Amino acid sequence: MPKSIIIEKFGSTNQLKIVERKVPNLNPYQVLIRNKSIGLNYIDIYHRTGLYPVNLPATLGIESCGIIQAVGTKVLDYKEGQRVGTISTPLGAYSEFRAVDSKCLLSIPDGITNDIASAVMLKGLTADYLLKKIYKVKKGDTILFHAAAGGLGHIFCQLANQLGCTIIGTVGSDNKKIVAKNNGCHHVINYNKNYFVKEVEDIVGKNAVDVVYDSVGTKTFEGSIECLRIRGMMVLYGSSSGYVRKLDIAKHINSKSLFFTRPTIAHYTMNELELKESVKNVYNAIQKGCINVNIFKSFEFENIKQAHHELENRTLMGPCIIKC
Repeated sequence: MPKSIIIEKFGSTNQLKIVERKVPNLNPYQVLIRNKSIGLNYIDIYHRTGLYPVNLPATLGIESCGIIQAVGTKVLDYKEGQRVGTISTPLGAYSEFRAVDSKCLLSIPDGITNDIASAVMLKGLTADYLLKKIYKVKKGDTILFHAAAGGLGHIFCQLANQLGCTIIGTVGSDNKKIVAKNNGCHHVINYNKNYFVKEVEDIVGKNAVDVVYDSVGTKTFEGSIECLRIRGMMVLYGSSSGYVRKLDIAKHINSKSLFFTRPTIAHYTMNELELKESVKNVYNAIQKGCINVNIFKSFEFENIKQAHHELENRTLMGPCIIKC
């Protein structure tokens, strides 16, 4: 019988369970997918721990690529044997077989493998909306990007380089510095070893950063604000070191007339048109060579606990996948 990875309550990696399930039945608007590759993303940890609550029990995972095995009677745009991807809600990508509403599917073009598709769809869409929709990065801008050696950094920094900006990346250890450099950062700082605000000031001057992209949270938030120029943009889109729960308007915003946002990808891909437009941008970037995708590590389905452990402890340096 096909397998799925579920949680019955929020908590540590011990809550991850592999269960056997029957192949799901389809309603007229669904397709049945045999997953080949599943994306591993930090948001999976937020769902597992309950930082982003989901209804329990839950099958985790928001990103996968596979082959259509059957189509519902009302599905017109897809056929058996076609390669497709799934991304974002509803959850359930951590499954060998999955029934998915056809409006949630993404066609995978020739030349993009299953592994690459599942490794970069969410990260690519995130990079696309961060660079083009929240703050429209332009040539000459100075960017501070935290966690530059991670899976998103691998995609984001390459795309940012295409726009002609200066990228200052931060990482959590010295061995990640070369990874961030290879991702496209012009300058790299170990924020666990050096005070990154001082390092940034030595590179570009005080109050000189146009936009900060911060997925780390409590550990870097105050310093990120300090680095920004007057009327700069603070983009806090993650919380790997803890959720920033208090925003002091006078201290954090009014002191330099800053712009602040705490975005989520769901609000930037709210309809099928927005989603497919962003996906097209990502696929085009890969096919044109603007993004060179190097999958850092592939985990077997049975090793999901180890995958989450390494992801949560930030030892992974690039996009990773789970093989079905």
